[in-house]
Amino acid sequence: MLFAYKPVKQILLIAIMTIVVGLSGCQTLKMSQRDLPIFNAERAYRDVEYQLTLGPRIPGTIGHEQILDWMQAELESSKWLVERQELLINGKKVINLIASRGAGDYILLGAHYDTRILADHDPVPALQNDPVPGANDGASGVAVLLELARTLPEDLPIAIKLVLFDAEDNGGIDDWDWILGSRAFVRELIDKPSAAVIVDMIGDADLEVYYERNSDVTLMEEIWQQARKLGYENIFIPEYRYSMLDDHTPFVEAGIPAVDLIDFSYPYWHTTSDTLDKVSPESLKVIGDTLTAWLLEKE
Repeated sequence: MLFAYKPVKQILLIAIMTIVVGLSGCQTLKMSQRDLPIFNAERAYRDVEYQLTLGPRIPGTIGHEQILDWMQAELESSKWLVERQELLINGKKVINLIASRGAGDYILLGAHYDTRILADHDPVPALQNDPVPGANDGASGVAVLLELARTLPEDLPIAIKLVLFDAEDNGGIDDWDWILGSRAFVRELIDKPSAAVIVDMIGDADLEVYYERNSDVTLMEEIWQQARKLGYENIFIPEYRYSMLDDHTPFVEAGIPAVDLIDFSYPYWHTTSDTLDKVSPESLKVIGDTLTAWLLEKE
């Protein structure tokens, strides 16, 4: 009996460690398989398709007016408070659409809805004066935000703003500049968001999202971690590849933590071939699921 205590103690210790490890494993499993609101990828894809039926979404065009009305109706039907921020920039009317839910400190999710006037990167010179359809560069980000508006729980303990930015994509053409809508938005800000996440060109069927050099490191790590938990580690790659001027830039310059989720390895950028067949519902879902999981972790 005097020599029995050691094995018994070891057995008890092993049992306790097994329980602890088991509980830890259960917690990890629970986090990785957490029930998320269903992000309807097919509906998001149809939203991309619908935007293309409107033609170019260039400020001052009928398509631009129509997409504004449509986005506002979709957001309001999902019980978001929507307002238009109308600005005059370089003699041009620029309109950001802002959807809000909740009060107090908030997280901002953004995407641009405008399209480029000229397909100046088209490999066919005769097509370089045509407008860009903007299936991936424009419509994909809008589609993700609209589907998030439909599926995010109304009782999130954090406030959210979804901002559809105008006049992002026509820099270098005549007297246009890049990211006019987001620059004006940040310039007019009174209450700054605690974080801003921009989604741009995230519908590519061969989606790969790398770290962006100007983005906030902590925010990137949080989002990439959620992607790994969901099994998307082959898409969210924790390596630096790009340094982007995008709608996150004004937030970064204002000292607001911001991230640009973008796949810039897209051969149809600013060409007439940026069409619906280049967009994948599965890619839209990857982004939607990851952002949903990240927002729910903010609880």
